Amino acid sequence: MTRQLQTGTVPLEKDGRKKYLWVAAGILFAVLWASASTATKIGLAVAQPLVIAVVRFGVAALCMLVLGHLVLRQRLPAGKEWKQLAIYGVLNVTIYLGCYVMAMQTVTAGIGALAVATNPLFISFMSVFFFKQKLSTLFAVAMCMCMAGVLCAAWPLFGEATVTATGLAILFVGMLAYSAAALYFSKQHWNGLHLLAINGWQTAIGGALLLPFAMVFYNENRNRFDATFWGSVLWLALPVSIVAVQLWLWLLRTSATRAGMWLFLCPPFGFAIARWLVHDRLSGYTAVGVLLVILGLAVAQRGD
Repeated sequence: MTRQLQTGTVPLEKDGRKKYLWVAAGILFAVLWASASTATKIGLAVAQPLVIAVVRFGVAALCMLVLGHLVLRQRLPAGKEWKQLAIYGVLNVTIYLGCYVMAMQTVTAGIGALAVATNPLFISFMSVFFFKQKLSTLFAVAMCMCMAGVLCAAWPLFGEATVTATGLAILFVGMLAYSAAALYFSKQHWNGLHLLAINGWQTAIGGALLLPFAMVFYNENRNRFDATFWGSVLWLALPVSIVAVQLWLWLLRTSATRAGMWLFLCPPFGFAIARWLVHDRLSGYTAVGVLLVILGLAVAQRGD
């Protein structure tokens, strides 16, 4: 996993060790990424969404840039890499995560996690239409199984979830940006730039662009910088923005479409985490949905 990115995507080696590493990275990514919706909901109880976002990205970027450039002595971006980082940061942080944290004000943690599972479809369709990538029959079957599992797990929530049309629209825009960001990253030549540098600078740039909006809409009475705030922000900054995104970038090196399949695991994990921390209701639908998603991922692996 420490091997640096050279150009675009690289093929996943066929030996068993690499496949096990791929599976372990995918599962850990899904668990951490799924936790973001619940952590965000907890933070929103004491702070404005853009305040949470700006502090989160500032902490995460600072940690990654210090580790990458001062500790590991990795090189700085150069030339057109700055443009690539800016575009990726705008799509992946400013638009996607900015929209996500705003939407979570009027969308439940379960629905927020469910929305993440739409990204594999967007990624696949964008790959087909913009990059003429062909999808195998087994891969298409696997996607259908995963989507069925997600819908099954979410079915009980549709009747009781509190959402607004505006919240769902903002979520939709964010998911489109995330999918576009995944494809953009996988198609670029990064010339050996370390993943910590890529993640650190795209987070710093994307977060900095949110700062003016956070300042304009800041309301002192709506922000309480207590243990709840810092617990939420530090979880979002360290395990999510650093560990989960590092895993995501590594997964994208193989294939954006293939990596996107792991996003189908986010809703089941998200429901479980929401149940544990904010007492969202689970049912037999959740268990069946998780099983379908796991079977779909297994089919996807056989379809390579």
